[in-house]
Amino acid sequence: MKHGVRRSFIYVLARVLAVLVFLLPMRIGVFLGGSLGVALFYLLPKYRHQAFENLSFAFNRPKSDVRIRAIARDVFKNLGLNAAEFINFPKINSRNIDKFIDIEGIEKIDEALKNKKGCIALSCHLGNWELSAIYFGLKCYSPWVIARPLRDRRFDRLVNALRRSKNINIIPRQQSFKKIVSILKENNLVGILPDQDIDSIDGVFVDFFGKKAYTPSGPVILAMISGSPVFPAFCIRQNGRHKLIVEDEIKLELTGDRQKDIIANTQKWTSLAERYIRHYPEQWVWMHRRWKT
Repeated sequence: MKHGVRRSFIYVLARVLAVLVFLLPMRIGVFLGGSLGVALFYLLPKYRHQAFENLSFAFNRPKSDVRIRAIARDVFKNLGLNAAEFINFPKINSRNIDKFIDIEGIEKIDEALKNKKGCIALSCHLGNWELSAIYFGLKCYSPWVIARPLRDRRFDRLVNALRRSKNINIIPRQQSFKKIVSILKENNLVGILPDQDIDSIDGVFVDFFGKKAYTPSGPVILAMISGSPVFPAFCIRQNGRHKLIVEDEIKLELTGDRQKDIIANTQKWTSLAERYIRHYPEQWVWMHRRWKT
């Protein structure tokens, strides 16, 4: 009962704030979102300290280090900016999307789709990952995105309705592999964010910032089964804009030892994600318990 009342209060408050942010000019609304993110840094000590702990471990610095605290604060600010931008997504369309985002390497996906085997785009909770899906949706790729349902169904319905309005197809995380493989075989683009510790799904342990981290193995298994190429893609916040970078295809190691191949190829992806996170640490979700398993 108490949790239900609290969730309802948060839902109503979030809707009111969302309306206010949406009614403002987009630049002002996004600025306000960043400010609210900074406020939450101070108001949510549990998540603030989790960010301190993870950053301290990853960069081998004490939790009290000035740089660690500054990165953690900017992480919350980035999430606030993301939330405000997401609220304003109805203002973004196929005519103005290029005003918000620069593209590098999109031709790699275009070329891969010519082979009619579909394409897997791997990203992580870095920068503004939702905007990359919006870009592909507005550019007529009709992407499919594997999404983890939100705990509050009201938020889940709102978020997915907005995604669908931008030509994004939603695949619930619990969907069967067979269904996702069939989507790939129809030559579709499927987006996955496999950078979190989710012990309810299949995964393997690979190195991440010098420590073994339980990492979803689904993307690699999908690629092995479907034959679809895998491209890492990251949407980075940069100089007041966003830059969507499509990296070179991850060439899968296929030795015949299935488990060994799953681990080796998951490590390839994870190492690349770590490289980006090290370069843009203030844009990743350090409050997530990445090494909890």
